[in-house]
Amino acid sequence: MGKMAAAVGSVVTLAAEPGEDAFRKLFRFYRQSRPDSSDLGAVIDFSAAHTARGTGPDARKVIRSQLSVSSVSDHDAHRAGLQPVSKWQAYGLQGYPGYQWHWVKQCLKLYSQKPNVCNLDKHMTKEETQDLWEQSKEFLRLKEVNKRRPRSLLEKLRWVTLGYHYNWDSKKYSADHYTPFPSDLAFLSEQVAAACGFQGFRAEAGILNYYRLDSTLGIHVDRSELDHSKPLLSFSFGQSAIFLLGGLKRDEAPTAMFMHSGDIMVMSGFSRLLNHAVPRVLPSSQGEGLPCCLETPLPAVLPRDSVVEPCSEEDWQVCTSYLKTARVNMTVRQVLAIDQDFPSEPTEEKKRDITTEGFCHLDDENSQVKRAKLNPDS
Repeated sequence: MGKMAAAVGSVVTLAAEPGEDAFRKLFRFYRQSRPDSSDLGAVIDFSAAHTARGTGPDARKVIRSQLSVSSVSDHDAHRAGLQPVSKWQAYGLQGYPGYQWHWVKQCLKLYSQKPNVCNLDKHMTKEETQDLWEQSKEFLRLKEVNKRRPRSLLEKLRWVTLGYHYNWDSKKYSADHYTPFPSDLAFLSEQVAAACGFQGFRAEAGILNYYRLDSTLGIHVDRSELDHSKPLLSFSFGQSAIFLLGGLKRDEAPTAMFMHSGDIMVMSGFSRLLNHAVPRVLPSSQGEGLPCCLETPLPAVLPRDSVVEPCSEEDWQVCTSYLKTARVNMTVRQVLAIDQDFPSEPTEEKKRDITTEGFCHLDDENSQVKRAKLNPDS
């Protein structure tokens, strides 16, 4: 109880800045709090002993959610590198109407390659960003030997877009800015969506976020997809983060929760258009280490039709080095409804002023490219 009082008391006594809304106040609180302090006692932890645990008042919002177990076979779950559906633990928040190694490797080694789009493209040629993995793997393998070396290109990566590539300037998707969506990630997303009651979900766009320990993701709403009836799927790997889920307006105080490696968040229904943000990435309590769930050895036998592939010892060594000080998040969206097309664009769009408050930023203190625009509309 003392921990709870300390956390709540700290939030209450945090002086609001002029014109600051409730969401921004809590975002600033978690961004500034020390990772090992009792201030984190009010953050909901969904991984605690198979029960969603937290000492703050928001913990009372947590309810167990039923999954559509019959919609996904254990075989299909295994193909996607997931545990049998019967072992899944799902939770919802009241008041808001596998095999991780494969997906980590894909985010770092495959999905970062051309023709997919990344934040480095604005400042480098296609030849320079053609294969970030090959250019960076030796640096990462030797990271512990020379910690003062400059960051590799892979460590400078902040976002990658898949499928329909989001246009950060117009805040829109378009039919002519598309590359094939990865089939393995599409299959994974379809199984998760089906288990949550969204049969027929189509993975059409993805945004991969690459966080350093000093990164934050600004307050925003993902509303640029044309069909909001379909869920937004979020997969987390590596170091843990604090995720804030707010309301339709920023003057509604958000709920804080941990996102650990292997966690999947499904935002659907009313929650699909709520404000959310990541104010802090938390380093491992053991120093530069990996969550224990990432130390699971490679299974001896994979299904013949598995979409996940073996990960070599060399590849996993690079992934391990990277994830000791990083977090990777995959978000997958369906952009269009069935039989829906993109609206025709007018010849000239009216230009409007865009302030820094109008973007979603993934920031870190040492990034050469500050205020990188990551997710759709704020």
